[in-house]
Amino acid sequence: ISFVSIPRTLAAVVAGCALSVSGAILQSVLNNSLASPGIIGVNSGAGLFTVLMAAFFPANLYYTTIAAFTGAFLAVLLVYFIARKTGASRMAIVLSGVAVSSFIGAMTDTVLTLKPDTAIERTAFLIGGFSGITMDRLRLAGCLIVFAFILALILSYDMNVLALGDESAKSLGLNVVRLRFTFLILAAMLAGSAISFAGLLGFVGLIVPYISRLFVGYDNRILIPVSALSGSIFALLCDLMARVLFAPFEIPVGIIMSFLGGPFFIYLLIKGRRG
Repeated sequence: ISFVSIPRTLAAVVAGCALSVSGAILQSVLNNSLASPGIIGVNSGAGLFTVLMAAFFPANLYYTTIAAFTGAFLAVLLVYFIARKTGASRMAIVLSGVAVSSFIGAMTDTVLTLKPDTAIERTAFLIGGFSGITMDRLRLAGCLIVFAFILALILSYDMNVLALGDESAKSLGLNVVRLRFTFLILAAMLAGSAISFAGLLGFVGLIVPYISRLFVGYDNRILIPVSALSGSIFALLCDLMARVLFAPFEIPVGIIMSFLGGPFFIYLLIKGRRG
């Protein structure tokens, strides 16, 4: 690995880890294998606030990570509350997420259209990728991701209890509302931080936790570190494919992830429907 590609490689490792763990948390806490940052609106919320920061406060791009986390958290709260009002079923959460994503995506496109000189490369950000990333852009996001990952590991047993259902968790003495709120914050922090430097990468948080669960089961004490490692490897492999498949041309890594993730999501929908 050349010195120039170290930030890019590190970005792939960190983003893959963050989005995968975020997906694992959301799937466990919402008890929904279709929940992931890209599908239930977390990515869109983070993307909108990142674009707003770049459009209106270009001198403060260092705070983009904080803005992305705020947007991700507000989006996941909005989806969760809409789903609760409509029954909180598996499909309600997914459909709420799709609706919120579409609305937020329209707002993001509006900002980028009205402010074409925004200090962010439109196509690269909307698709997602790791080219041109510097260590400066990674620093704050990386620190937040490490912090959220360690906290998720510490609370992984409580996540197991929460997955048993609200009544069971309450009977075991857990404060269900506060704990779920905490996990949603962690998921938003992980996804938002990754999106602040890598753009709107999709499907990592859906594919990796689901496949990891097939191999190691539902115990989050094992699932979270396995998802983190698998997500990093997955992101690195997708980045390698993006550079090699159409050489000497390079395509954004988000396109590779969408090619892999789209059919996988359809498979999960069909499988869930049969169930």
